[in-house]
Amino acid sequence: MRYLLLFLVALQSHAQQSDFDHINFKKADSIAFAFKNEGLDNMPQLAYNLTSNLSTDAERFRAIYKWVCANIANDYSLYLRNKRKRTKYKNDSLKLSTWNDRFKKEIFKKLLKRKKTICTGYAYIVQELSELANLNCEIVHGFGKTSTTHIKKFDLPNHSWNAIKLNDKWYLCDPTWASGIPNPETNEFKFYYNDGYFLANPKLFIINHFPLDKKWSLLESTPTFDEFLAAPILYGKSYTNLIGHVAPKQMHHLIQRNEKVIFKYQLQKTIDIKDLSFLIDNGFKSIAVKPSSIVMDNLSLTLEYQFDKIGYYDTHFLIGKNLIATYTFKVVN
Repeated sequence: MRYLLLFLVALQSHAQQSDFDHINFKKADSIAFAFKNEGLDNMPQLAYNLTSNLSTDAERFRAIYKWVCANIANDYSLYLRNKRKRTKYKNDSLKLSTWNDRFKKEIFKKLLKRKKTICTGYAYIVQELSELANLNCEIVHGFGKTSTTHIKKFDLPNHSWNAIKLNDKWYLCDPTWASGIPNPETNEFKFYYNDGYFLANPKLFIINHFPLDKKWSLLESTPTFDEFLAAPILYGKSYTNLIGHVAPKQMHHLIQRNEKVIFKYQLQKTIDIKDLSFLIDNGFKSIAVKPSSIVMDNLSLTLEYQFDKIGYYDTHFLIGKNLIATYTFKVVN
């Protein structure tokens, strides 16, 4: 009980990267880059090389995390193969267990030899290097939701990420999604680092990361799984622009024509209102429109929009050219 109380107290402050605004991570990043071509055949030495010249745990973890994100490629073909097998065996616990054991060996063999893996491999290597550097790091298993996720088939956990303890507080990271973007058509992976997944705000993280063990939401009140499934789609750039997504809470909406729709966000920094727009697709064409109302109070952003014609609309919120979130609206009389 004492541990649980201490754990809950640590969650209440919504640990996030801004807690370390006083730390310059340039040195940690440069060290990660300096050892870019290192292999995984001697992980104790790699962990030492990455962390021995850094003075804080936050910097040490940063160097490990950045190295993993810059050196481990996402094997999308391997991910799809695992997904097919897990779906095939989901109603046969014995075959599913046998496949999982076999697949784990395959994952780590490819990880160590070719520096290619899927989310469990990313989470494993971050944890392993962190532990070698005397950092307390956990692997979190659960559900990850993207624009390509088929919600109706979402019955098995499909993603893993990390929780790291720094200065007696837990923080969330997703090295898989931070490392780059696999092309679902060609399966080709491109390294493209997204810093937003490093020590992310739990209130934003929960919208597309649902842990099997709810304590790893790092929230006092974790949304239900149904609420998670119903939430809007968030894209990678939301993590570099937002601290929190407030409204709408759901992706799909049935509204009246000319009904006012309110969108609310917590921003990381002040932005130019000229950069705010919606891209609205009615199934025949897409048009870019401006919100009918924009209110920015410090870093709290509130937008309004009204649909004046009936129809079904995919509505994408953009900041500049960055796609942030997607919602759908069925507009009726």
